[in-house]
Amino acid sequence: MHIRDLPHTDPGVPDVRTGGAFLRWLCGQQLGGQLKALAWGLVNVGGIAASPLPVGLAVQAVVDRDAGRLIMAGGLVLALGALIALGGMMLHRAAVTNWITAVARMQQLLARKTTELGSAMTRRVAAGEIVAVSTGDLEKIGWFVEALSRFAASAVAAAGVSVALVLYRPELGVLVAVGVPVMALAVLPLLPRATRRADAQREKAGQATELASDTVAGLRVLRGIGGEELFLGRYRSASQDVREAAVRSARMWSLISAVQVLLPGLLLIAVVWYGTRLALDGTLAVGDLVTVYGAVTFLLFPLRHFEEIAQAYSFARPSAKRTARVLAQSRPADDRAPGRTPTPTGDLHDPVSGLTAPAGRLTAVVCGDPDSAGRLAERLGGHPPQHEDDGGDGPGPLSTVLGGTPLDDLSRDTARAAVLVQDKDPMLLSGTLGELLDVPASGRVDATAALAAAQCGDVLTALAQASADDSGDPMRTHITERGRSLSGGQRQRLALARSLVTDPEVLVLDEPTSAVDAHTEARIADGLRELRTGRTTVVLTSSPLLLDRAERVVLLQEGKAVAEATHRELLHTHPAYRAIVTRATDPEPAMSAGHRTEETA
Repeated sequence: MHIRDLPHTDPGVPDVRTGGAFLRWLCGQQLGGQLKALAWGLVNVGGIAASPLPVGLAVQAVVDRDAGRLIMAGGLVLALGALIALGGMMLHRAAVTNWITAVARMQQLLARKTTELGSAMTRRVAAGEIVAVSTGDLEKIGWFVEALSRFAASAVAAAGVSVALVLYRPELGVLVAVGVPVMALAVLPLLPRATRRADAQREKAGQATELASDTVAGLRVLRGIGGEELFLGRYRSASQDVREAAVRSARMWSLISAVQVLLPGLLLIAVVWYGTRLALDGTLAVGDLVTVYGAVTFLLFPLRHFEEIAQAYSFARPSAKRTARVLAQSRPADDRAPGRTPTPTGDLHDPVSGLTAPAGRLTAVVCGDPDSAGRLAERLGGHPPQHEDDGGDGPGPLSTVLGGTPLDDLSRDTARAAVLVQDKDPMLLSGTLGELLDVPASGRVDATAALAAAQCGDVLTALAQASADDSGDPMRTHITERGRSLSGGQRQRLALARSLVTDPEVLVLDEPTSAVDAHTEARIADGLRELRTGRTTVVLTSSPLLLDRAERVVLLQEGKAVAEATHRELLHTHPAYRAIVTRATDPEPAMSAGHRTEETA
């Protein structure tokens, strides 16, 4: 796998049973890259491990006044130096490639999961947790993947050097062979405590991120109630908790580092002391003592990688657990083969509210609570809330039914082809107007008809004048990110045109005309009814102009359908409906306002 090949053609299906299972799956997906990094690591570390041998030969050659062996030792040093440089460069390249490709794979998996779940993602997983996973957690997991090959190469090299010392000088090799495992295992009792402290730091950091995310999302409300200082104080407190947890974690890792410096130092002192005695007794040559000293000094190098992999794993394990929890979220129908189920037709029924939208008709829904309207729109789109109190007597949420078929029993692609929901604040991506309207569609409605029904004439004129070329073609005019170059009403009408071009079996619109004037709203209502003839359309609104064009109107109170009739009939018969539609707070004035609305209609 090369970086130029990213993104992955298929990121695969991850094993999300546990965090450890996810890490094993991730490493297995790039086994070739890990083996490549391991091979270059062995070249690099092996060259470093072999360096004491020519140094010892050179020292002994000086002692023996042998110029030929000295030149040979110098040549070996140069050759090993070139090998170490090549191995180090390629190891770094391969290891970083593993890091980047692993992070890219996880980013693709998260993007795919977000696409599958849509707005249901933030109802199942806290927004702060998603932010933590998509930023810091991916980097920590990538660090573990990158360090794994270096650790494996160091472990193999350390084992090889220990065996070579035993064969080369048994009297010193046995001491080293016994001391190295003791040094490597000495920090094991400290790792659980270090891991717990790292987990605590990660948890507190996640809580601080969630608090910051919630504060930013509700900043307008906080300013309105004067609660900025209160939440600022809470965030300061959370930040201090993170700092204290980080200091506690750093202290433990400092202790582990100190142990891994102290024990190898003691081993080195023991080897030098014992080797010196052997050299003084004439049992060991000076060059051999230098070689053994250099080999023991080399063993300090792999031990640093042992500490690194332990630290990387302690950070990656909770991150992998959190990532696996996010990736484990799924729609009930995700295990069904896509494309096999035909798009259902018929009435659209929401069992939670009792709302039924007859097939082929324009139904308007009036909700006194905007949040309730938003939840209804999500349910109608096949995204039921994950709370028992949001619907049903059973253990799980109830699914919207289209033509007798629950949307949860359909594959994701089939469900989205059947029902399209336009949010209250639709998103416009950057690009030309032609690209904006180039969406999967039935082909029954072209862009011209959709733009006309959405009353986008003035928008097209403005875009034509802003065209970057001399063609004056509005379809080729670039629209900035989120449509920031357009007014709120223009953005809303272009989003409506995009939904109309799609021409789904069922179209759900949440307040599609809240940012336009009354005259334009009336023409949009007429165009919508004409263009959607024969198609099921549900409009969540309290606008009298849209309600008057609807074939039937349903009133929801406390999330339940309590009345349905035409707009004029409900104005006469239902005080609560009059109060909502006419924006009156007193039923009696609402009654007279209802009569005035009828007279002017």
